[in-house]
Amino acid sequence: MPSPQKIIVIGAGIIGASIAWHLSRKGASVTVIAQQTGGVATANSFAWINASWGNPEFYFHFRRRSMAEWSRLKADLPDIPLSWCGGLCWDLPEPELDAYAAQHHGWGYGIQPVNRATSTMLEPSLVNPPDYALHVAEEGAVEPATASRLLLEDAQRHGAILLSGIRVKSLLKEAGRITGVETDEGPMRADHVALAAGAGTAALAASADIFVPLETPPGLIVHSRPTRKLLNGLVMTPELHMRQTAEGRVIAGSDFGGTDPGNDPQVAARELFAKVKAALKGGEALELDFHTVGYRPTPKDGLPILGRVETVPGLYLAVLHSGVTLAPLVGLLAAEEIADGREDYQLAPFRPERFN
Repeated sequence: MPSPQKIIVIGAGIIGASIAWHLSRKGASVTVIAQQTGGVATANSFAWINASWGNPEFYFHFRRRSMAEWSRLKADLPDIPLSWCGGLCWDLPEPELDAYAAQHHGWGYGIQPVNRATSTMLEPSLVNPPDYALHVAEEGAVEPATASRLLLEDAQRHGAILLSGIRVKSLLKEAGRITGVETDEGPMRADHVALAAGAGTAALAASADIFVPLETPPGLIVHSRPTRKLLNGLVMTPELHMRQTAEGRVIAGSDFGGTDPGNDPQVAARELFAKVKAALKGGEALELDFHTVGYRPTPKDGLPILGRVETVPGLYLAVLHSGVTLAPLVGLLAAEEIADGREDYQLAPFRPERFN
């Protein structure tokens, strides 16, 4: 039998962990290299799993497909803290909510308009429930750092190697092909390199003269101390997006990605948390534990960058916002493309070459 392909995955956030897990299940020889297990953006994510507004139809269907893949992943790893808790949304003017509902209902999304009484039934802790909102029962959330850890641990049980606390300085390029990586502990060789380093992707790609048009906007999220049950699902108000984590923390941003905290994140966090407390019955008892500022790896056209770099064999790019929603599907398809040479037609709009 031929030796398994040697594949280096750069990054141990939710995307890198999913790629490594799927590759290890295929019998590849996988080494994950990361400065920080669990990644940077992953741990600071709101972690809403959705196929929500603002996307073209083909991307909606791609996201919806990944929502189904989360259920498949949960069946394989039952300890993943995944909850299909539903989402209640009224963060747009009513005409825009109506247009969003009509469009997404036509695409097959389980979206329902609800009145104040139903909103109160769904989220009884809201101080001021909306007269009109939209509810999507099939939306959910996951605790992404825990999910990443579980994926990496299971990948290791299937033979993967995790090298944490090691910095990848550059890609190794020989005769026009990526042949491995240069780390602060020396070079490492591989048949393929999967670059899933989030906000660090552009700089590492540039080390091999590959341009990745990436923006990294900051996002402030506040985290309460664990408390009694206050929220049943995801709540998207005009000024707050909130949910309660598996360990009981209420987390919130001005929107699901968080917003720029400005020059004084501490002040911005206190102001944001005051809104959280005012929005919930019993909110006066909430205590701010900490805040995070995540830097979301966002391709400039808003769509994922996924696939081989045609001009430089040996390198596979996987960088995107909405990494939490898309992680199980991206991991599955990347593993098929890297290990099996199989291509998925749904990845065609996301190829790196579209920026050439």
